Amino acid sequence: MPGKAQGASTGPRPEPIRFFGTTWLEHDGNYTARRATVSAGSLVAVLVSCVVLRLAYEGLQLAAVGGFVSVVVVIMFVVCTALAFGHTWGSFTQRPDPARRSSLRGLLTIGFLGSLTAYLLRSLREAPGESLHRAEYTTAQQQYTRRTAKRTGNPAKRRKG
Repeated sequence: MPGKAQGASTGPRPEPIRFFGTTWLEHDGNYTARRATVSAGSLVAVLVSCVVLRLAYEGLQLAAVGGFVSVVVVIMFVVCTALAFGHTWGSFTQRPDPARRSSLRGLLTIGFLGSLTAYLLRSLREAPGESLHRAEYTTAQQQYTRRTAKRTGNPAKRRKG
């Protein structure tokens, strides 16, 4: 058929997820191995991040900046990490507002440990974002089915009342 790619199916297509593609839909294509690899990679990233933060804290101690500055830096990282965790965890179940996300970019960068931890914990359960993508895909399929369902009879001849 002209205008259609070969092998193209009609209807909505699942949105790919980073590291998983569309294997999350049917849990095929080494889905389990991908989840294990993503979980292990996330764990390594969390551990490396902890080491980096520890080295940064030791650098503050070596610089002898004082107790107040050290406490403020630690509190800042703890608060930013908690906020980043909450934001990232919430983004797995609903689409984040782009304006809010851009305004929180700096805070999320500082709290990178929270984002990595949320990603690690979610990857232990499912592909991060799978439930959101599955809900959106199911809704899109239902809407497509309703739109393309064949009508029976002539609507002009329907009985009124």
